[in-house]
Amino acid sequence: MSGASQVSGSFVAADYVVFALMLVVSAAVGVYYAWTDRKQRSSGDFLMGGRRLTALPVSLSLTASFMSAITVLSHPAEVYCYGAIVVFHCVSYLMTVLVTSEVFLPVFYELSITSTYEYLELRFNRAARLLGTLLFVVQTILYTGIVIYTPALALNQVTGLDLWGAVVSTGVVCTFYCTVGGLKAVVWTDVFQLGVMLAGFLAVIIRSVMLQGGVTSILSDSQHGGRLNLWDFDTNPLRRHTFWTVTVGGTFIWISIYGINQAQVQRYISCKSITHARLSLFINLLGLWSILLCSVFAGLCLYSVYKHCDPWNTGLISAPDQLMPFLVMDILGDYPGLPGLFVAAAYSGSLSTVSSSINALAAVTVEDLIKPYRNISEKHLSWISKGLSFLYGVLCIGMAGLASVMGGILQATISIFGIIGGPLLGLFTLGIVCPCANSKGALSGLVSGLVVSLWLGIGAQIYPPPPDMSRPLSLTTEGCNFTTTTGFNWTSTALPAQPSSTAPAHTESKSLLADWYSLSYLYFSPIGTIVVISVGLIVSVLTGGCKTKVESRLTLAKEDTTLYHFFKFLKDRVSIAVDGEKKFGNTNPGFCDVELDLTKSSVPS
Repeated sequence: MSGASQVSGSFVAADYVVFALMLVVSAAVGVYYAWTDRKQRSSGDFLMGGRRLTALPVSLSLTASFMSAITVLSHPAEVYCYGAIVVFHCVSYLMTVLVTSEVFLPVFYELSITSTYEYLELRFNRAARLLGTLLFVVQTILYTGIVIYTPALALNQVTGLDLWGAVVSTGVVCTFYCTVGGLKAVVWTDVFQLGVMLAGFLAVIIRSVMLQGGVTSILSDSQHGGRLNLWDFDTNPLRRHTFWTVTVGGTFIWISIYGINQAQVQRYISCKSITHARLSLFINLLGLWSILLCSVFAGLCLYSVYKHCDPWNTGLISAPDQLMPFLVMDILGDYPGLPGLFVAAAYSGSLSTVSSSINALAAVTVEDLIKPYRNISEKHLSWISKGLSFLYGVLCIGMAGLASVMGGILQATISIFGIIGGPLLGLFTLGIVCPCANSKGALSGLVSGLVVSLWLGIGAQIYPPPPDMSRPLSLTTEGCNFTTTTGFNWTSTALPAQPSSTAPAHTESKSLLADWYSLSYLYFSPIGTIVVISVGLIVSVLTGGCKTKVESRLTLAKEDTTLYHFFKFLKDRVSIAVDGEKKFGNTNPGFCDVELDLTKSSVPS
């Protein structure tokens, strides 16, 4: 690791100042909102910002909360190793925003609930609500631990930033402003952190473009290296990334985040009107696109800079996640403060995700696990919400400690998002779109969807997909002018031969199972969703679900959608135009079908 240690010496005082400044500003926002809202004592104000937020800050907060440090570090590395096809997430973001604003938003907003899982009890029964809540809590705590730990590890190994110092300081600052400031503090710190993330990306991109001699040379390097592999319309579901896996699988994963995940729903429900809520989703789409394009282009910059000498194979870094920090120390090391800005950007990603998770966990616990069973005054609930924010913050720092022990299970836990999110999305979709679904169908669907998802996810860990399905692109170390520390090399581009069809029958059945397990990880979520809806509908119909009467506010009505109002508007315009034509001019008596009574006419005979 000699190269890494050579680079790591360059994290100077100015960098620490920039990093600390980001933490101080985030904490200050929390203090500000704690002071301005000190008169408001209800838990609704603390958890929902008193439902008075406007579209712009909410939209930026929606963008920041799931664009974590994993996006800042892993997306560019993904493009470097596998190519820029992930840019098609643009399409899945668009589909997500459309579906969320048309299907989920109207129902949740009209019910004005604090916890999305409250809906499950209103629509099905308390068991569905509790199961949904518990799944959410497990999924979020696991994910949050990783979001704190992964960037800390990558940055520690390259920049020499103290690992546990960074983990604990981010965790403490985050817990602090969530606990004292509530949702308003979370939303406004997200806005600031999104700005820092974009600034960090732009610093790297602008410097790379200057070094490589313009955007066109970066694009042509990427083209020659096969990194612009966009036209891949292979429908094989086993391929890791194709146009279809990224758009279809990505859409399901993102709808499970935007449509039903408490952290996101809580934000757009806190808007002051449904129009502001819809608007916040569409403005957030621009934020998602800009972050995605920045991260993909940063990946192309990475390839352009290291096309002749890959730092991963030469042993300068030990994991692809360290590629971005390595590039930053390499090209920005001479500019004091800029490496600090990038590190602040990565941690801003973490902070924004963790803070929204902590706030959402507190909201869910108060609404789903305390309020239904205890009669507590609003003032006490407000204090309990703050206590819970603190508790979950400590728990997430603890999870980061666990993540450090788990090591290789990181990818598995990211998949947990798809594994748990998919079936939950199926459950909510069943409730909102299918009026005939009942609680028996809902629970049996959820359990079967979870079983299938978990089986797939665990199988995928045991049988990782073969290289001809994940297709890593070639990297070379030919241009390096120093000795490598490991013999491991990726320069070979030969793909392994396909298994021959003359194999004996028992290996064929095993390969079928292995094929099923090596399904693209992006399809875990859609499969979970489809299984829940199918099983749920079949069981509901068999147990007399069609006879049940459901309150109209719990399902999607056509009047709730923008599409309905758009067509109604068009229809009204057309009918006005037609009526206008009818009223034009007087009737000619010669062509009138009413007989004229000439005796009464005033014409003299």
